[in-house]
Amino acid sequence: MLRRLPALLALLLPLGAAAQSPFGFEYRPQAAVVKTSTDTLRQAWTGGLNSPQYSSIDLNGDNVNDLFVFERMNARVLTYLSVPASGGGRRWQYAPEYESLFPADLNNWVLLRDYDCDGRPDLWTQAGPGDVRVFRNEPQNGRPSFRLVNARLEYFYTPTQSANIHLGGYDIPAIQDVDGDGKLDILAFDFGGGTLIQYLRNTSPTCGGLQYELVTDRWAGLTWCGTTCTDYTPAGLACRTAAPPDPHKTNHTGGFGLLLQDFDNDGDQDLLLGRDSCPELVGIRNTGTAASASTDANSILTNLPNGLGSVSMPNYLVPYAVDATQDGKADLVVAPGLVDNSDLVSLRNTGMWFENRGTAAAPAYVRRSGSFLQSEMIDVSEGAAATFGDVDGDGLPDMIIGNAQDQYGAPMSYNNLRATLSYYRNVGTAGRPVFSLVTEDYLNLSAGNWGNLRPQLVDLNRDGALDLAFGGYNIGATFVYYFLNTARPGQPAAFNTAQLNSLNNVGNVPGDTPYFTDVDGDGYLDLLVGTNSQTTAGHLLYYRRNPSQPLNDGFTLTNDDFGRIRTAANTLPFGISPAVADVDGDGNPDLLTVDHTGTLHLFANFRAQSGVFLDRTDLLLNPLTNQYEASDWGRISRARNHITLADLTADGAPELVVGLETGGLLLYGTRGRVLSTRSKAADALAVQVYPNPADNVVTVETPNAARVVLRDLLGRTVRQADAPQRRHQLRVEGLAAGVYLLEATDATGRRGVQRLTVK
Repeated sequence: MLRRLPALLALLLPLGAAAQSPFGFEYRPQAAVVKTSTDTLRQAWTGGLNSPQYSSIDLNGDNVNDLFVFERMNARVLTYLSVPASGGGRRWQYAPEYESLFPADLNNWVLLRDYDCDGRPDLWTQAGPGDVRVFRNEPQNGRPSFRLVNARLEYFYTPTQSANIHLGGYDIPAIQDVDGDGKLDILAFDFGGGTLIQYLRNTSPTCGGLQYELVTDRWAGLTWCGTTCTDYTPAGLACRTAAPPDPHKTNHTGGFGLLLQDFDNDGDQDLLLGRDSCPELVGIRNTGTAASASTDANSILTNLPNGLGSVSMPNYLVPYAVDATQDGKADLVVAPGLVDNSDLVSLRNTGMWFENRGTAAAPAYVRRSGSFLQSEMIDVSEGAAATFGDVDGDGLPDMIIGNAQDQYGAPMSYNNLRATLSYYRNVGTAGRPVFSLVTEDYLNLSAGNWGNLRPQLVDLNRDGALDLAFGGYNIGATFVYYFLNTARPGQPAAFNTAQLNSLNNVGNVPGDTPYFTDVDGDGYLDLLVGTNSQTTAGHLLYYRRNPSQPLNDGFTLTNDDFGRIRTAANTLPFGISPAVADVDGDGNPDLLTVDHTGTLHLFANFRAQSGVFLDRTDLLLNPLTNQYEASDWGRISRARNHITLADLTADGAPELVVGLETGGLLLYGTRGRVLSTRSKAADALAVQVYPNPADNVVTVETPNAARVVLRDLLGRTVRQADAPQRRHQLRVEGLAAGVYLLEATDATGRRGVQRLTVK
């Protein structure tokens, strides 16, 4: 999608060949392997999970069920294909190319259920504050396609009077066949009180109808009495006098997650349910019939049948029946139903799952280790933010990941929520990185009660060694902080954590993202700050570096609305994360941003732009259509998304690494780069560089006296020679192996750029 199309076309047309070569990013998880101490993460670069909802659907028309996941916490869709595994059987393969097949405005809960009996699951989701809407699955070209058929489901509460089916916004209903007639009914707790289960029966004459009547507002005679998490009264009995609320618990409006299952194979539906602020899954045994459910004194179960036993997690368990093991039988997957983390728990490894080793009619569950899918991902709980650089001095880029917060100690305590840095050492090769986890608490920052860590490895003091800068808050104070690296260039980093430094006169609030880059091309690192505040005039701040001032006092606010960046709705974005590199290969640095909308923006050759920057958002290649699409990495008002650019594979092109609110990372490579195409290439200054590749000293020759600057692909100056000469020698020992840009500029302003490979 292009905004301000006429102006942008006018800018692109003179570029000739460059305009005809499509550029963008493609999902490339195979570009880097990630390992823990015990395993290789098979789903490493899939973005993390916090509060997933699972459904089955055939995505690619091969008559094999694939997997649809809706992540409630950031309203993100994830799609997985069922593919043959190398050792036999099948495995899940993340396939983001199918995600755009689903409606773009999904919110709160999404369940795929076949209402018209055509064998294709349709899509049920929330509408507005709590209504229900339904999309019919009408495949095109062998792939799902969804058409809205009912914007607000209604039910009849008398033969002539109807109302909207209104569910609590925190609930996840059971949309299943309750009475055994083959049509989808609805069980959900009443919106007003949240203590009774309403049974809405599908009264359509045949499959395909969406007519409902309220059969009872107290299914099975059950009432949740609210004194404890397991306090359900059966058989229509009255509740005991309620106890006062627990002052130590977080108060929500309440939410329930429901799943119908026939526990005892007696032909009627029993119920599994979890509740917000409750750590256990509860079973309700139906002692009646399919048409008329009832309960008795023995119906309330915390020791669940069929091998489940006691199922417990920190908060709000929601059960899903899905064939996780791909053996043709539904397993049981349990995940949090949280809409946020106001309960202050870890979201790093939050789910449970149970393999069905029995039959579909008589399941026998065995708990599997870890959390379904999530245990195979990079997941640092919340708000992942990655940076890359050579930490151990071996010439390869290593990875450091900051997070927003994680639980250290008992839940439901702000004092036990802390942010950390995870350090992954690159044990691979220059062209094939392998990131191996060393520690999840690099530099022991958990001891300092940090929050919202947004790190960047960057040479702040121009000594050739990478320092560690980061945005974050600590004991109520929020600044741009940094640790200087006291090691020599090319040696293992030695960050002086005993001396915490911060920048003066640089405002920062929790969730802000600082990014150091040379904005004006003067060879000094300036500072861009993507803000998360509603009080600033704009949401990307530009601080210019004054090299005559000390580092901590050397940044002056130059533009408080840099680029005048806005969302597609022309509103100010929250939580902008900027990154700069020559991503399209034209020799000029480009600016990329992401914000709370989950949309990636490219501002090509941003140094040549002023005022309102021109952007492009159709940047991600979809291999199904061979078209570029806008990203949709989740949409919530305060999503802490993050981007960084780094050449991880030493091919001269930067990779794009995206950190999501849900604690994980996505990895993309560039596609369709235009290598050194300029409208006036013939006027460029001739530059000779030798030896190339180099590992020690490189010689640079120009026909006229020129200044020379060596930059990495992120635009960071790593070496320079300011005195104009026709022949320069630069030492490149200690630089990380990879491709760099050597730029020479003479007194007339003519410029020449050559690529230099450092071994």
